[in-house]
Amino acid sequence: MTTSIPAGSSKLHYRVIDCKGQRCRKTSWVTSVTFNRRIQKEFSWSQRVSKFLQIQRCSFLHSPTNKNGRSIRTVTSSYSRDCSTKYFDFVVIGSGVAGLRYALEVAKHGSVAVITKAESHESNTNYAQGGVSAVLCPSDSVESHMQDTIVAGAHLCDEETVRVVCTEGPDRIRELIAMGASFDHGEDGNLHLAREGGHSHHRIVHAADMTGKEIERALLEAVLKDCNIFVFEHHFALDLLTSQDGSDTVCLGVDTLNTETLKVIRFISKVTLLASGGAGHIYPTTTNPPVATGDGMAMAHRAEAVISNMEFVQFHPTALADEGLPVKPTKTRENAFLITEAVRGDGGVLYNLAMERFMPTYDERAELAPRDVVARGIDDQLKKRNEKYVLLDISHKPREKILSHFPNIAAECLQYGLDITRQPIPVVPAAHYMCGGVRAGLEGETNVRGLYVAGEVACTGLHGANRLASNSLLEALVFARRAVQPSIDHMKSSSLFSASNQWARPFAPMSLGNNITDKVVEVTREVRKQLQSIMWKHVGIVRSTMRLKTAERKIGELEAEWEEYLFKEGWEPTMVGLEACEMRNLFCCAKLVVSSALARHESRGLHYTIDFPHLEESMGLPTIIFPCSPVKSTWSSRQLHKQPMY
Repeated sequence: MTTSIPAGSSKLHYRVIDCKGQRCRKTSWVTSVTFNRRIQKEFSWSQRVSKFLQIQRCSFLHSPTNKNGRSIRTVTSSYSRDCSTKYFDFVVIGSGVAGLRYALEVAKHGSVAVITKAESHESNTNYAQGGVSAVLCPSDSVESHMQDTIVAGAHLCDEETVRVVCTEGPDRIRELIAMGASFDHGEDGNLHLAREGGHSHHRIVHAADMTGKEIERALLEAVLKDCNIFVFEHHFALDLLTSQDGSDTVCLGVDTLNTETLKVIRFISKVTLLASGGAGHIYPTTTNPPVATGDGMAMAHRAEAVISNMEFVQFHPTALADEGLPVKPTKTRENAFLITEAVRGDGGVLYNLAMERFMPTYDERAELAPRDVVARGIDDQLKKRNEKYVLLDISHKPREKILSHFPNIAAECLQYGLDITRQPIPVVPAAHYMCGGVRAGLEGETNVRGLYVAGEVACTGLHGANRLASNSLLEALVFARRAVQPSIDHMKSSSLFSASNQWARPFAPMSLGNNITDKVVEVTREVRKQLQSIMWKHVGIVRSTMRLKTAERKIGELEAEWEEYLFKEGWEPTMVGLEACEMRNLFCCAKLVVSSALARHESRGLHYTIDFPHLEESMGLPTIIFPCSPVKSTWSSRQLHKQPMY
């Protein structure tokens, strides 16, 4: 179901839409709501939504090492009652900036497990090039940063959330510096502040064009020194463990698959933070690393968490177009190589293949327009001219400046015969960032008790319909910190849940034999490509109602065929494998995007549809997705431990 709730209203008006995006007949006004949980007298947009939805439910086995070969702390027997079940005060799912920053704070109050799908450094944070936006210049102001954020977000942002993030951001940057993160400084000794699209001031703190990698390095070093934090690499989160407490859904931990041993490890915790990143791999070309398959969003949806604004998928305008390189890469990339927004912020100009500058015809801000505008401009050029990429030229700038500001980009391009100090860079849009996600209040809380969210997996109301450049790392830092105190309070009032066998335990499909499991993996990889193709063709930068409905039908058919194949081969509902479980999460997220897009009958920010090409002031509402009834739902929509046994 999809529900829209207006900001700033004492009444909560909700428009109920079924899972196919069709409006139901009943529309109601709710004028008084009573909550059992502690709440503030005044709610922000995000808090009102979160609290309201509580009453609107549908009924080591060895020591891992990091990339440098250093041993990462594993759980001792004092934290483990048996080898397959671990007990912690806090569980953090994800090892990007949000998860690590949160872990470092809550570790002062209890034991922390950081669960990460691959190596601990492999996260969207590590691939973030541009930087972190923050008001650190005397000529800049919080009000200016807020205004830029709200304009870029097409006025769908929650103003209170925007103010909190823009106000607290500078302190979060100073904390990183105190922890050892090294950012670029100018000749005057002050932080060098860059400017990117949509920003009215220079306010981007950066470490050349590898800012995310530097932040990740500093945080990981601090985590490795903390004796209360235990990192579990190659542990793929499968499903949240939930229970009902009256009308409340309570999160009590998570099941994971150790992808090296194929053992299911259960983590029982008092508090869970979901910081698992985005879902870029629902599309064929994305700047996201391979781990970004929407696992957190899908798990949260299955656990009856509220999802919001999934129609707003940000396509970065400038990913490296391998087809335009002098020397073609010998193998297909798992993720597109990002050409940071800062290249345009530093004076980079976009041309079509006829060397005609085109962005001024789309927006007076030209290359410095927000990402949704630039991506649509490039998309329009490619379709009109039947070309496969455009050119981004920074070669008119001094060679030394280019190499000092963009060493990573220069080195990558030079591998393929392209000197960016002399030649333009071939670029094309690629899926980059999910502005929607698990609905969060101002302290990272969700409608599921004990479950907090931060980073790209969360929808806090900051980004609205389009994320302003370099606001993502900022949001992750601010909300990771804001979630700390309520998490500690919840931890202190909770006791560890000991009956871990309450839930059926998933298991790897060993009994099927290698031939069948190999075939399942092969078929699943092909299905994944088909889903990505459907999403790019029908749910891309420019949409239409017909395309969206076609996508909805094709995705439903593809998922049904895939599930039928699995179960015919002997797969059971509680069986788990990396490829199959990623696939169910991709299906889940793709359906959430399509359902949300069908529900928005206007063009706003990243959601542009030719059937409703204009922004409608009356539709400036978030899109809210309630969890659906598990009855007759697909495998991707049900928690593993709630599966009926065949």
